[in-house]
Amino acid sequence: MAYQGFAQEYLGMPAVTRAYTTACVLTTAAVQLEFITPFQLYFNPDLIFRKFQIWRLITNFLFFGPLGFSFFFNMIFLYRYCRMLEEGSFRGRTADFVFMFLFGGFLMTLFGLFASLFFLGQAFTIMLVYVWSRRNPYIRMNFFGLLNFQAPFLPWVLMGFSLLLGNSIIIDLLGIAVGHIYYFLEDVFPNQPGGKKLLLTPGFLKMVFDTPEEDPNYNPLPEDRPEHQPRDQDQNEQQHPQ
Repeated sequence: MAYQGFAQEYLGMPAVTRAYTTACVLTTAAVQLEFITPFQLYFNPDLIFRKFQIWRLITNFLFFGPLGFSFFFNMIFLYRYCRMLEEGSFRGRTADFVFMFLFGGFLMTLFGLFASLFFLGQAFTIMLVYVWSRRNPYIRMNFFGLLNFQAPFLPWVLMGFSLLLGNSIIIDLLGIAVGHIYYFLEDVFPNQPGGKKLLLTPGFLKMVFDTPEEDPNYNPLPEDRPEHQPRDQDQNEQQHPQ
């Protein structure tokens, strides 16, 4: 029964959230089982551009460290806020959601070229949290039963928690910065006087990820129409034969 419940929950996850979360868990499991090592995954511009190890552009977003508190903490937040975004403001807009992934990953990679950052998955999680929090500003949050605050403060609370754990906050600041850039370009600037939408999802992403809406004026071929439901024109011809 527990397995069936887990399988049902897993299959009920929206597609992008399921794909990204699964990739992160499988990558960590592969490292834990020593099939691969973190040295094969981390972001290294020299190995990417000189040795053509292109996979590092993706794998550095998938590894959150060895199994432990930090890994589970990141997975919970990744799953929760990625899913809420996909089922909320991006509902029915999978292509736009994928484009946000690509845009955020691109900006973080650019920053990684000039900084000694090896894994960017935590920054990506903070970006998702930031965008969700700005789009849900009136939701009240509770952090471990200790702090009560409104949603826009959540990324900063997470950064403070990282600081208390002795971690570097550069990754958190990067996620907040990229999240704010996306939020400003997508939600703020287009609504300003003289503003316009600058982030346009490429057409090929819409073709791949978004199911086209049915044309209400489309008339199927006669052989494709259900029996006993002739077109209006056919009915008129039957009622008024030439």
